[in-house]
Amino acid sequence: MAKLFEPYALRRLPLANRIVVSPMCQYSADDGRASAWHSAHLGSMALSGAGLMFVEATAVTDEGRITPGCLGLWSDAHAAALAPAVAVIRAAAPIRLGIQLSHAGRKASSAAPWDGGRLIARDAGGWQPVAPSAIAGDPAEPPPRALAIDELPAIRAAFASAGRRALDLGFDAIELHMAHGYLLHQFLSPVANHRTDAYGGSFDNRIRFPLEVFDAVRAVFPADRPVGVRVSATDWLPDEPSWTLEQTETFAQAPGYQVPLAAAVRRASGLPTIAVGLITEPRQAEAIVADGLADLVALARGVLYDPRWAWHAAAQLGAKVPAPRQYWRAVPRDVGALFEGAHFGQR
Repeated sequence: MAKLFEPYALRRLPLANRIVVSPMCQYSADDGRASAWHSAHLGSMALSGAGLMFVEATAVTDEGRITPGCLGLWSDAHAAALAPAVAVIRAAAPIRLGIQLSHAGRKASSAAPWDGGRLIARDAGGWQPVAPSAIAGDPAEPPPRALAIDELPAIRAAFASAGRRALDLGFDAIELHMAHGYLLHQFLSPVANHRTDAYGGSFDNRIRFPLEVFDAVRAVFPADRPVGVRVSATDWLPDEPSWTLEQTETFAQAPGYQVPLAAAVRRASGLPTIAVGLITEPRQAEAIVADGLADLVALARGVLYDPRWAWHAAAQLGAKVPAPRQYWRAVPRDVGALFEGAHFGQR
């Protein structure tokens, strides 16, 4: 049997296979509230045949949104708006469901990609981004406001509150976004973190706040369900002080896109890892898990382009994949038995 389609468990959460649908920003929320688009988009992804799917980066505060159209979970009203999409998924598919909790930090108040992605000025409907230090990510833009030390507990509490709401909504897993230059990555990286207090400077100080956030969310989510962390394993800046693979390995041990980086973290920490980044071909994905480079593989753009990627991978690798019975008759005759448990007759 193809390793990619073997069952896997994260803590006590059973997954049908090793394929993960990555969180993908849709920029289609209304003041952080999920819209009809989310039900349509997530419903489609839920029928992909993957074992686990993550809802897009979901802001834990209003100022933590990347764009005005980003999803949020900072109030019970936001949870209520997301509930219909969750209900659609639960009714239509056996896929396990996770959510990525995030704070954009200095990358907040940006336009959607199709509107240029640049910082939105406050007088044009934007808001003041905050960050560990007043260092702009783009020299052409004004710097963010540096967070005072007494503001950090409220952000930590916002992550925990969003975690509780995710639990109440019935999510199976949580991923904390500590990558891609957003707030928690900004604390980790000396490129963005020039603080001189207990949350900046040394490695131990820079990982302090991300670990506090992890512990706060872990404390409110059941022990048998996974709380994971997405990290950028390196800043790719070898000639200046920056976040490195070696630091990622050490950091991964503390909380308990590129495949070699996932493999290194897996070796160093013993933790389950998900490899992500330009994974497009079924045999490529199979080799990653079969060779022990990662435990699972995640796709974003690939599954947007081909929402039935898992079906086609199973057909190519001689495996079976879960699918709703309404779709059982979709398989071409030359593919053979593709869907788990599929059987039907015709009058």
